[in-house]
This record gives sequence, C-alpha cells and structure tokens, in this order.
Amino acid sequence: MDRATHLDDRATAGAGKRKRPGGAFEIVAFAASAGGLQALSQVLAAIPPEFPAAIVVVQHLDPRHRSLMADILSKRTRLLVRQASEGDVLVPGTALVAPPNRHLLVNADGTLSLSQSELVHFVRPSADLLFESTAASFKERAIAVVLSGTGSDGSMGVRAIKKMGGTVIVQDERTSQFYGMPGAAVQTGSVDFVLPLDEIPPALVTLVGTGDMP
Repeated sequence: MDRATHLDDRATAGAGKRKRPGGAFEIVAFAASAGGLQALSQVLAAIPPEFPAAIVVVQHLDPRHRSLMADILSKRTRLLVRQASEGDVLVPGTALVAPPNRHLLVNADGTLSLSQSELVHFVRPSADLLFESTAASFKERAIAVVLSGTGSDGSMGVRAIKKMGGTVIVQDERTSQFYGMPGAAVQTGSVDFVLPLDEIPPALVTLVGTGDMP
C-alpha cells in the first residue's frame, strides 16, 4: 500500500524544557543509502526555506573520499545545507549532513556530535545511531524518514523513534531505487506512513506545521 495507517495520536505537551519552534515537530532525521542522493534531492527541493524544523541526514558514503553530498544538495534546494561539524547547533530550515566515516549523533541540548566509534551493521555513519539519539533527545517531537537504500540500517532506529512517541515515514517500494532499508523499516511494524517519494515533502510540511496529516 502507498500509505500506512496513522497508528496513534501524538501528544505534544510536556516534551521538555528546551525552547520550542512554532511547529509540532523539532527535527526530521533522514537516512538513505543506494539511490539516496536522488531521493534526498527530490525531497529537500520541495521543502520551503521557512521549514520550522531542523534536518539531519545520514547517507552511506565512501569513507575514502571527501564527500560532495552537502554541496550537491545545497544546489538543489532553497534550504541551507552543509556538512555537519562537531558541536553544530540544530537550526530550523537547515539540513546538516553526516561527513564520511563519522557517526552523527543528536544531543539533548540541540547540538550534534560526531563519532568514529565502531561500525554499526558494517557502516559508518549509521542511520540506527542517528535515529536512536534523535529519539532519546527529541522524543515525540521527532520524525524519522527512511529513503532508498540497501541493507537494513535504520530498522533498529525506527523502533526507538516509535517507542519514544515519534513519527516514522518510509519511501514506498515503487519509487525506491533500492528497497532494502525502507523494506526493513516497514517489517519492524514501527512505521506510520509508507509514501511515494513525491508525497513525502508535503507530508513533512503538514506534520511539522500542524502535527496532523491531510
């Protein structure tokens, strides 16, 4: 099916003492692998620059080479996109991309950490670690998005997002170049929406703005 049933209502009260932006969610965490650049480009290109949530991105990259991912994405979207650095502060409307060979972790104070700890499922950066740290730090005000990719990275992380009350969106099989990562996420039973790629940006805009789907 193209759209999974929205499994439960999201309470937004009592989500912590940190100052909140105007939207219902504070952060959107993306994970992708093979086919992910095209998918990320299409999604970010359709998100307006006034998007009221921060964006973090893990894309599996060749650790032997400098990544041009942030540069490429920045030319395809009106959002500010750059490669993440240690201690970066999350800012609404800004997308921070994990550098090659570094795990990207979200901290409870709204900053980012980079780690070269061991590989997770043979990869670094790990979608699982990004999602798990996002879930722990932002709880029900976090959205995880799994896009095209091989393997199963992210499947443990979407369970953490769901357990903490967040929302999970997955690209559907028809529009995914590679359905390994999206399919593994769906198999966890922790996914709220399975959407074609072109429906993900408007879904994010609506969710972040109001907390509800159209």
